[in-house]
Amino acid sequence: MTGTPLHVGLVGYGLAGSVFHAPLIAATEGLVLDTVVTSHPERQAQAREEFPDVRVAATADELFARAGELDLIVVASPNRTHVPLATAALKAGLPVVVDKPIAGTATEARDLAALAEERGLLLSVFQNRRWDNDFLTLRKLLDDGELGDVQRFESRFERWRPTPKGGWRESGDPAEIGGLLYDLGSHVVDQALVLFGPATAVYAEVDVRRAGAESDDDTFIALTHASGVRSHLYVSATAAQLGPRFRVLGSKAGYVKYGLDPQEGALREGGRPGDASEWGTEPESLWGRLGAGESPLTGGGRPVPTLAGDYPAYYAAVAAALREGAPNPVTALEAAAALDVLEAARRSARDGVTVTL
Repeated sequence: MTGTPLHVGLVGYGLAGSVFHAPLIAATEGLVLDTVVTSHPERQAQAREEFPDVRVAATADELFARAGELDLIVVASPNRTHVPLATAALKAGLPVVVDKPIAGTATEARDLAALAEERGLLLSVFQNRRWDNDFLTLRKLLDDGELGDVQRFESRFERWRPTPKGGWRESGDPAEIGGLLYDLGSHVVDQALVLFGPATAVYAEVDVRRAGAESDDDTFIALTHASGVRSHLYVSATAAQLGPRFRVLGSKAGYVKYGLDPQEGALREGGRPGDASEWGTEPESLWGRLGAGESPLTGGGRPVPTLAGDYPAYYAAVAAALREGAPNPVTALEAAAALDVLEAARRSARDGVTVTL
């Protein structure tokens, strides 16, 4: 990629900002991490240590005052701030990437999309799990027709965290947009819609299991897709035994895959894309298995090499969209469709009904 680097302002340096966005921005050719916005002195010091050339600001207003020096704003602050910050950035004339969920409601997401279109600006949503190794592998199996017609898609994002951590992500205040439905649920719903198309009906069970927990920590969502596929999606912090990440059943074969993509773990430990040629790869022992009428737990089916995960591809696509007019990797309207499902899931669980979309 040639030309002057695009300067990026990153709002928020908690988990999302420091572990995901900053390293991926810095690793992307043509992007420069210009400024980090955080009011926490410890996080300011962390940003300077990890990126010695970065500028640090205490408020987003300081960033918007320098709008003419920037080419992209990334919003990685708490969920309740996503809409106001993205709105302010767009009104300042700046393209925006917003961490998921882009908003608390589909209406808000569509309003942001309309504002971006009106201003002629990119508005993209960071759905990094579209570039997980297992998801990329499953997409290839589907494209190659290995499964036949898919009948049921099971997806699990489960953890064992019997004690709540607290903080806004586990807050019971609706304004915080916390809980697993909107956190991990944003990922599994987005993946299901990408793979199998729009949903026509939603049923959900949303529970608070742990003592002292304020928000949902054990949630199940069932989707009926217009394509006829049924998706069963599980997100939990209370899973004492973890199920398969994917179990996909088709008319020709099934695919079962255990284990999580290694990229988040590598980023948390300070790893960076480009540090090694094997970024995003996993050992053969974790490969999924493809077959029919056999149990993968007893060696049935054939092992399917897992493609390398590729989170860096997201920001590479954002850079290409800004420079060359390439497609937006994740649009706000796609995010709004996922929010339609999440809102329906919340209504379903509250009222004990199946919600038709």
